[in-house]
Amino acid sequence: MLDLDVIDAPAAAALALEPIKARLLAELAAPASAAALAVRVGLTRQKVNYHLRALEEHKLIEPAEERRWGGLTERLMVATATSYVVSPAALGPIAADPGRSNDRLSASYLVALAARMVREVGGLLRCARAQDKRLATLSIDTVINFRSPAERAAFTADLAQAVSTLAARYHDESAPGARPHRLIIASYPAPRDDGAANGDPNDTNS
Repeated sequence: MLDLDVIDAPAAAALALEPIKARLLAELAAPASAAALAVRVGLTRQKVNYHLRALEEHKLIEPAEERRWGGLTERLMVATATSYVVSPAALGPIAADPGRSNDRLSASYLVALAARMVREVGGLLRCARAQDKRLATLSIDTVINFRSPAERAAFTADLAQAVSTLAARYHDESAPGARPHRLIIASYPAPRDDGAANGDPNDTNS
């Protein structure tokens, strides 16, 4: 079982977003039979089998083992990943694209960047897994409490200058066999524990 998988096929995304199938995926974090699942989710075994066939067809679940009871064979199924992310690629031409925005300080541009990151890294991760290789990534995640909007603006300018300097130092357009890497450094108000779930307006104050 993968720790995380990125869903980019529209049909698979639609299945994973259906409430009943999403519940079955969550229940299949550990192997279970259709009969056991039917008891847990309150459906008939026949209906559970219907949902399981659809999930298996789109590679969201897979057989874990088989048990024989007399003349019957019972299959135990398990989810292919602990958790899933739906890639914007599943939305096709209506997916978010940072290239459509000119305002690089807007929240919508940040969301579009994050969407592109999921789409690109998801595709790269799939290829790396197919080749049994590890995908080289770098993530920087921290929280900064700015004393004022002016200091936030100054930090932005300093950060931009530092990144530009580092990029110029290590970037070599002419290096043979060079592997381009996209660098994104994002900053946004850190949600408060008491307001994050409800979208506390204080989280977006300047």
